[in-house]
Order: sequence, then C-alpha cells, then structure tokens
Amino acid sequence: MESLRARLLGAPPADLARANRIAWIGILVVTLLGGAIRFWRLGTPGRLVFDETYYVKQAWSMALHGVEMKVRAGLEEPDALFTAGTPDVFGTSPDLVVHPPVGKWMIAAGQLLFGPEHSFSWRVSSAVIGTLSILLLGRVAWLLWKNALLAISASLLLAVDGHHFAQSRIGLLDIFVMWWALLAFLFLLLDREQGRRRLAERWDRATARDGTGKISAARRRWGPGLGFRWWRLAAAVSLGLCIGTKWSGLYFLAAFGLLTVWWDMGARRAAGAPNWFVGTVVRDGIPAFLTMVPTAVVTYVATWAGWFATQGGWKRQWAVDNPAAAGNLADLVPDPVRSLWAYHVEMMTFHVGLQNEHKWSSNPWSWTVQWRPTLFYAQWPSQGEQGCQVDNCVDYIASLGNIFIWWGATIGMLIVAFLWLLGRDWRAGAALSGIIAGWLPWFLYQTRTIYSFYAVAFVPWLVLVVVACLGLALGSANASRERRRWGAVAVVIYLALALAWFVWFYPVHAAVVIPRQQWDLRLWFDFWN
Repeated sequence: MESLRARLLGAPPADLARANRIAWIGILVVTLLGGAIRFWRLGTPGRLVFDETYYVKQAWSMALHGVEMKVRAGLEEPDALFTAGTPDVFGTSPDLVVHPPVGKWMIAAGQLLFGPEHSFSWRVSSAVIGTLSILLLGRVAWLLWKNALLAISASLLLAVDGHHFAQSRIGLLDIFVMWWALLAFLFLLLDREQGRRRLAERWDRATARDGTGKISAARRRWGPGLGFRWWRLAAAVSLGLCIGTKWSGLYFLAAFGLLTVWWDMGARRAAGAPNWFVGTVVRDGIPAFLTMVPTAVVTYVATWAGWFATQGGWKRQWAVDNPAAAGNLADLVPDPVRSLWAYHVEMMTFHVGLQNEHKWSSNPWSWTVQWRPTLFYAQWPSQGEQGCQVDNCVDYIASLGNIFIWWGATIGMLIVAFLWLLGRDWRAGAALSGIIAGWLPWFLYQTRTIYSFYAVAFVPWLVLVVVACLGLALGSANASRERRRWGAVAVVIYLALALAWFVWFYPVHAAVVIPRQQWDLRLWFDFWN
C-alpha cells in the first residue's frame, strides 16, 4: 500500500511538518503586508473612477431595492452627487444590467458596513478579497509543490503585482471572478489529494480480497469507487458564484471540470487499473459532471434571489406580459424563470454585439506582455493642487502588471507546457489550467470591445507558471545541498527584483501625486497615447 500511496500522492518531504509551519508563517506575513498596502489610502481618490460609476452605484441600488434601478430621470451629475454623500440617486424604473449580481452584492456588503457615502466602503470588499487571495494562492502553491520557499514565493509575487494591486483597490467585478475561481481551484486540489488517498486505501482492501469472489469484475477492471466528493461539491458552489459574478466564469467551470477528471484518470492509471479510461468515465467523469454542473447551475440561479424576491427588476414581469401559448412546453415553466431566461437572452445579445471605440480597449494577444494596460484614473494637478509642490504633477491609477510576473509567465508558459505535455508533470498542467480558462476564450471575440483588466481573473495562474519555473531553478528535492542553496539564492534574487519593480511603480498604481518628471521616469514608454 505504501508503494501505491507514493505513486498516487508522491513521496512527502522528510521535514514536511516543519516546512508546512514555515510556509504558513511566511504566507501569513506576506498576506499581512500585502493587505496593509492595499488598505492604506484605500479611499483615495475620493470619487468614482472608471467603471465604478456602474458597479458601485448598482451595488447600492441592490442594497436599497434588491435590484438595479436607473438613475432618476433629469438628474444632473449623479456621480458627483453620489461622491458628495447623496447616494440615493435612483428612480423607480429598472435598469438593464448585463452582469449577474454576485460581485455587486459583495461591493454592497462594504457599503452597508461602512456607509455608501465613504469611498472606502466602495472598495473595501475588493481589498479584502485581494488580500485573502494572497493567502489562498500561497496555500495552493503549497499543495502543488510542498515547498515552503515556493509557496511563499507565490504569495509574494501576487502581493507585488501592480495589476492585481490596482484592482484590489477599486470597486470593479473582475477581482471577484478571480477569487471564486481560485477558491474552486483550491477545493479541487484538496479533492485530488483526498481522492487519491481513498483510491490507495480502497485499492489495497480490494486487492486483499481478490480471488475470494467478493469483488465484482468491474471493480477489478476499473478500480474501486471513491465515494461522494465533498470538496468537488464545494468547488462547484464556488464556480457557480464565479459565474454569478461574470459569465466568463463558465470557462473556469468547463476547464476545471475536465481537469479534475483528468487527475482521476491519471490516478487510476497509476494504480494499475486494467481499463482505467472507462473506469474513469464511469466512476469519476459522470459523477463529476452530475455533481458540478447542476450544483453550479443551482448556485447561479440562487444568486438572482434579489431579482426573484422583488417585482421591479428588469424584465421581471416579462412572462406575464408575454404568456406562453397553451399546450406549449414553455407553458410548463414558471413565469419568473421564463422572465429570467428572456433577460439572459437580452444580456447575451448585448455581450456578443458589444463593439464600440474605447481608448483603453485591447486585444487579448497583448495582455500577458502588458502592451495596453488599462488606465483607471488620471489627474494632472498643478502647483498648489492636490498637494502638488512643483509646476506639474500626475495622479494616476494604472493596471500595469509586474514584468517579473507577466513577462516571466509569457516565457514560462512555453517551459511549463513542455513539462506538462512531454514531462507529464501534473503541476504544470494545473498552473496552465487557469490561463486556459481565463485567457484563451477571449481570443474568440476578436471584434468585441474588451479590456486588459479582465486578465486579473487569471493572474494567480500566471504566478503559478512563474513559480513552476522558479522550482526548476531551485532544483529537485534529490539535488545536492549546494545546488539547492544556489537555487534558493536565484529564487530570492528574482523575488527581490519583482519587489523592487513594484515599489518603483507603486505611485502610478495607488493614486499618489508625484511630480511629472518622476512620472516620466516610470512611464517613458508609449503605452498611453
């Protein structure tokens, strides 16, 4: 059994408990520091920036009315009123909103706690999630590599990424897409470990009884069943909430659903099941589908509870005004569900047909090299304005990613793909899975208006790609002590360079007023014209 367990789970490091303690301490320290810089001056700027004009106001409308309502007709400068402490700017007509409600409910939680008139409240949920994701990614990296330095590296790299940092400090939705996808990924890693542990135990019991007539032929060919997978269920709920934030979460459900079954297939093959492919389909694939897809769908529909509970949401009464023909199958569907379906058809039409000129739109080909980062906020104060003490200053928030993550991952993806496809390293495939789910689908929308800030959804997996490459630099557990020591030095130097990059660009991520000359030193390239 020990041999089978080693094949399925890998041989644990000799000092696993000590390494785990070091990893926890390091990850927690990095999380606290990463959280501190995210919460520092969180209310600056004290006005709605970029798409906060939609999501922050919509979130407060949901807190007041349960659904998104239109701004009162004839109301001039609603953003200025909202910012000045008069947040109830809504009329009595429902608003056509094209994103599901979860992310806006998360923003609303901060508004309810701290008061919608304070800009801190608009962003506190993003800051909390951004901070917790640092902790979460460190634990994900631990489950992948069981190495304290690599786990701490993952947390640190996410903490110092400008793209992730900027979106942890404004009230947009994509940081929440990232959170629910990353949480689901953690649950699936826990499910992988639990499933392989169960397989080792049950395979051993089955082998002991083999030849007694007590085992079915299917069990001998396919391997034993693994029971109900609670971590997989938790992942499905998380993915339903991801989809309930933005529909792009559907791609994470598809990619992660296939990934978790792929892991099961590898386990049955490693265990020696004669017919491991069919066994995986029957014992793992079908149950995985029946667990994850219906659960995610039910969770997603439940996120519309506010819309169901009220009568004034967009298209809430559509089915009443458009009754199904008698005898039609649609007549069997409850009116609220028919109305929600009609609403979703309209949402889909909007998303597919979205084509307009926007200065900060970008093609997904350019995202990982940060060719066109998104400018969220810019002011050009003169001397005496906003604390400017020279002739001209700049006040900026830009989602410029840390090149030691984004450029490193762009190169590293080729290395990691090689490790996965030819080296059969499951951790490499895991690192690529979030990029496949979060980035590749956007290539299908070459004519749609899209933005690079969507890429925050797969930043954790870019970090994992870099960490996988840092693992190669560190050396395997069987390498000599000297080789590992110099490898650790290389990893620490890389982390120090990433940290230095972040410190240098901090002012242009966090709306710190700096002289124009200092701004020119940082943003000398021509991304912004």
